[in-house]
Amino acid sequence: MDIDPSRRNKKPRLLLESERERLDEFIDSIHYSARYSDDKFEYRHVQLPKNMLKKIPTDYFDSSKGTLKLLWEEEWRALGITQSLGWEHYEVHEPEPHILLFKRPL
Repeated sequence: MDIDPSRRNKKPRLLLESERERLDEFIDSIHYSARYSDDKFEYRHVQLPKNMLKKIPTDYFDSSKGTLKLLWEEEWRALGITQSLGWEHYEVHEPEPHILLFKRPL
């Protein structure tokens, strides 16, 4: 389950201060799932408020899929997602593009 580098920006695209300020109102409404695991990874999903997607810059999106790209750690943290070290954004739940899937090695 490797990360497809074509599905993310070539390097982290940091938010401008004005872009970050537009997202502040949503930070307290981000929902974090309980953790679950298999024999290799620990997983969790993060649910962003649907209206938040409208405020995220367009270059964070994969226009061919209509979802967010796979985000670098600096990018998802800039959106207001907070979790301990080691988590990697590895997938977007396409039927519900506001749900981001994360994993980290056990």
